[in-house]
Amino acid sequence: MKNDLTQIMERENIDALWVMGDASHNPSMTYFTGNAHVSSADLILIRGKDPMIFCNSMEREEAASTGFEVIVTAKYGMLKLIEESQGNLMEASAKLRKLMFEEIGLTSGRVSVYGKLEIGPVLGTLKYLEKLLPEIEFIGEGGDSLLLEARATKDIHEIERIRAMGKITTEVVGKTAAYLQSCQVNENEILLRENGEELTIGAMHNMINYWLAELGVENPLGCIFAMGRDAGVPHSAGTHEDAIKLGKTIIFDIYPQEAGGGYFFDFTRTWCLGYAPEDETALYNDVKSVYQAIMKEMMMDEPAVSFQDRTCELFEAKGHGTIRQDSQLESGYVHSLGHGLGLNVHERPWFSKRGADSDILDAGSVVTIEPGLYYPDKGMGCRLEDTVWVRPDGKMEILAEYPYDLVLPMEHWKG
Repeated sequence: MKNDLTQIMERENIDALWVMGDASHNPSMTYFTGNAHVSSADLILIRGKDPMIFCNSMEREEAASTGFEVIVTAKYGMLKLIEESQGNLMEASAKLRKLMFEEIGLTSGRVSVYGKLEIGPVLGTLKYLEKLLPEIEFIGEGGDSLLLEARATKDIHEIERIRAMGKITTEVVGKTAAYLQSCQVNENEILLRENGEELTIGAMHNMINYWLAELGVENPLGCIFAMGRDAGVPHSAGTHEDAIKLGKTIIFDIYPQEAGGGYFFDFTRTWCLGYAPEDETALYNDVKSVYQAIMKEMMMDEPAVSFQDRTCELFEAKGHGTIRQDSQLESGYVHSLGHGLGLNVHERPWFSKRGADSDILDAGSVVTIEPGLYYPDKGMGCRLEDTVWVRPDGKMEILAEYPYDLVLPMEHWKG
């Protein structure tokens, strides 16, 4: 959580965080500013102090809505700096940052750099800035960054935002199920649209996007609506030209985001329309039983990776190959149990082997639990996924409940 940052920064010997870019669709900036309408800003957090925002004068009031101190960069005279730098924009940008840093007394120490901007100009600016402020060491961090560590646990305000996204997500899932069930079916067991044309995977993607937009959220990463063989490839979005057919496994994985680049939700169900053949039913039952076992066994303060190992053990006992047996496996259980969720759809804590001892299911963690089995050569796949909050009392709370039915009965088809 944010209130852990000072302690984490002290432990890692980081004197300040420097976050660059827009507040929109920039997780590191959004974490501090929320959805304030601020672009091309610099947020600097000196250890033990409140953040400060440097921005242009047009956005000063939006920046002030965050409650942080705002410093308008016009005072530094960017045009004069460009002239002094003989038109070299990266050098002028570095001189601007030097003035900013000096004003707040940040002239030495270790500064960790975050944000979303075009990488070339940032790299060029940093090279100049390192010469202008030689006593500052600029640090680039990866997937184990201290900011991601802080974001791995959420406060109650963040939980309620994710919960609200879950409500919208399951509403759209319900709309999708109801639409599919209402369709007419031809003699080839293919679903038909109102105009008599075959209903395709692509058409469903378009409808899902429309329903999400109608409810005021974004879908920047698309969704997975994959059938048959495509359902057997975990991240296949589905073949848009394929007509939707009865009796085939459909993996519907949906992960929308708050408007403006806020918090994500992540949710998956597997359906067969009308009926489920014997093999598909057996596959589904194996996945559901493992899902239920893991949900019963999960405990707070345990390493996330231990539950990945347990998932492999359970699937192996049912005769399925797993990723711990073969890291290049393409059939069976081929991915991790889940991942953290927040301002990124994938973040800490990690359940995979890249997870560290620090990837613990702490109170406040929000994670996905999504065991699955995939057999593309058999034309089927199955995954069940819920987003789960590790509550302070140790309970694992599903943030959006929805039925787990495999078969969706069709209104206009009796079999």
